[in-house]
Amino acid sequence: MMTLDRAVQTVYTMWLREMIRFSRSKSRIIGALSTPLFFLVILGTGFSSAFQVRGGGTFDKSYLAPGLIGMSVLFASLMGGVSIIWDREFGFLKEILIAPVSRFFVSLGKAIGGVTTAMIQGILILIIARLIGIHYVSFWGVLAGIAVMFISGIGFIGLGIAIASKIESHEGFQMVMSFLTMPLVLLSGAFFPISNLPAWLKTLVYLNPLTYGVEALRYFLLGNSTIPVWQSIIVLVIFSMAMIALGGKLFGKMRA
Repeated sequence: MMTLDRAVQTVYTMWLREMIRFSRSKSRIIGALSTPLFFLVILGTGFSSAFQVRGGGTFDKSYLAPGLIGMSVLFASLMGGVSIIWDREFGFLKEILIAPVSRFFVSLGKAIGGVTTAMIQGILILIIARLIGIHYVSFWGVLAGIAVMFISGIGFIGLGIAIASKIESHEGFQMVMSFLTMPLVLLSGAFFPISNLPAWLKTLVYLNPLTYGVEALRYFLLGNSTIPVWQSIIVLVIFSMAMIALGGKLFGKMRA
């Protein structure tokens, strides 16, 4: 039976490996920041000049910030599953799977490492948004928003690990990620209010776990949201627990 010390050491070792890999990939950091920043600056400015909100006034680009932070966390978390594909291709995964440690704690360490990198990217977007003039309601709201990033990231990294555990090729994983990410982002309310959508579209939006992450971020950072924040937190916690359990189970069953 695995001891607590060995479990903690396993989680820490896998987390540290993910951190070292992330720190050495400068292009990954730049690429992860460039897309949300492009949306925030270019799309936000375009919306502000082209659209008016109901009751008069112009579009406030601060509305986009929570959605873009959620999008950044989503992309970084899901792509964390790529490390499993690379480890399989280079033979490192076989060494992990035959080691006398629990596979669940191996996957947990990878998950925590992946969500840490996702949070780093989300926090950088948070800082950049503040530097270009977007105001947040309070310091405590920002801290709560960072906690939301963690909960949301855990769920999506668990999903990424689950998918990577069933797919053997890097190309296949990329194709599945491309198929998932855009619908998740577009149906999350990141770019538009969800209160006045048609019934069929609103159903899809409310089935999307990213919606609750974006709405919780919007509440804590800007002070308002369409979905009650307690409901968003409950859904995110349930989703995260389910995905990390699924990811750990499928990772435990995979063959090197």
